[in-house]
Amino acid sequence: MAYLLDSTIRYLENVKQQPPIHTMTPNEVRSLRANAPKPKNPIQTSLKEIEDKNITVRDGEQIPIRIYTPNGKEPFPVIIYYHGGGWVLNDIETCDASCRLLAADTKSIVVSVGYRLAPEYQFPIPLYDAYDAFLWTVEHSQEMNGLLSDVSVMGDSAGGNLAAVVAILNNELQGPAIKSQILLYPVTDLSFATDSYYQFAEGFGLQNKDMEWFAHFYLKEKGLRKHPYVSPLHSNNLRELPKACIIVAENDVLKDEGKAYAQRLEYFGNHVELHTASGLVHSFFTNNNYFSQEIDDTIRTIHAFLKK
Repeated sequence: MAYLLDSTIRYLENVKQQPPIHTMTPNEVRSLRANAPKPKNPIQTSLKEIEDKNITVRDGEQIPIRIYTPNGKEPFPVIIYYHGGGWVLNDIETCDASCRLLAADTKSIVVSVGYRLAPEYQFPIPLYDAYDAFLWTVEHSQEMNGLLSDVSVMGDSAGGNLAAVVAILNNELQGPAIKSQILLYPVTDLSFATDSYYQFAEGFGLQNKDMEWFAHFYLKEKGLRKHPYVSPLHSNNLRELPKACIIVAENDVLKDEGKAYAQRLEYFGNHVELHTASGLVHSFFTNNNYFSQEIDDTIRTIHAFLKK
């Protein structure tokens, strides 16, 4: 019997009233989420500034970013954040409340990236957008009053996947230094074959069929599912990567692959902290209506990791 927090039970009761993602088209899911009721009590966080910008990426197109600057003594560490949504759904609004808290509580500049989404923009475009946003942030870190020596990449779910792969790609290209990677319930393997995929297949929010749906739209062909830039667990080039903090949810189809990626990183000699969020399910970090205390606890864990 799965252990669930009371907040998780309330969240799942709401999820069960909605059709599963895999039964809809991407536009139907986007429309459903766009028309969903907004939080009644928005997060009140004291920040110095929140700035929206558009930046140009390698193909000449522009993507949005949102920069959160905390109060306090400059310069600040920098965290580049990639939102979740299976590379198909969501945007920088999805993680806005959590990014505000992250910036305020860790005293970091947070740059939230609105990478382009599949199926309109399939792999590798979202990845390249993510990497180009990292390069842009490094290039402009000093004018943002950020510490060039303290830049981290972070994301949840598919955003955690992008953060992990940005770290790998950057290492291969011998790019600017990344101090750490923070991966929240990341996608690391599109084989869909771990025990947690069977244990939490239905009834825990993200379903195993939803993940297959996401992969279908993200990738042009099934043969890409084991590509190391899609499934970093399959990469054979994981040496000398930034220190990692990986947080998995106890009741999540992605739990086992997150833990396996932590082990894989350690096998290649990297420093890794692995945490399991007890009683929680996928997507908790950006569902502030239900998980405010758990989000605060997670940010404290991240802050302690960053200070080490």
